[in-house]
Amino acid sequence: MPVFAIWSWVPTFLSVVILLLGIFLIFLILIQRGKGGGLSGAFGGVGGSSAFGTRAGDVFTRITIVTAAIWFILVMVQVVVWQNVSTGGPTSPIEGSGAPIQGQGPNSPIPAPEE
Repeated sequence: MPVFAIWSWVPTFLSVVILLLGIFLIFLILIQRGKGGGLSGAFGGVGGSSAFGTRAGDVFTRITIVTAAIWFILVMVQVVVWQNVSTGGPTSPIEGSGAPIQGQGPNSPIPAPEE
């Protein structure tokens, strides 16, 4: 049984999770307070004040770093999954456990028709 045997729903699930995490990461970055106030002022906040106290920049920075790290790791996992799918790897742990059947590989000769 191959090491990276995957089910058929895994690539789609990973794509959806990565998309949602990416959108969350974009909003997280836009909400952060920058030197010029950022978009936090556009949502009714003042550039110098924050709803979470004076250490809000530190909290948002940590959350952003963790979210970006998770997103990056999931993208790397998705590359491995898609490589396995594109090379014709098994789509479930049950499939592909045996050797290929003689005459059914991609380079097998086509048998001559019997008369």
